[in-house]
Amino acid sequence: MIEQNDDDRLQVAFGRWLLTQRNRGDWVDGIAEAARADRTFPREGDPEAVRAHLRKQQADGDAFAAIDDAESDWMAV
Repeated sequence: MIEQNDDDRLQVAFGRWLLTQRNRGDWVDGIAEAARADRTFPREGDPEAVRAHLRKQQADGDAFAAIDDAESDWMAV
């Protein structure tokens, strides 16, 4: 899904954007790889939907830190 930003830019859903992240050399690589392997991952979800999914999966704190970093990068796009 593509959403409209406040400044009228089009933005890909966070979940879908995360799935495209590869070879970054940071924490996001690992969480993106796990997301690609997870058939129940919320592809059209916003960052909060992804966090809720991680809570259901009982993810560790590092996964949530990676989502925080990824959200910052996604918002900058």
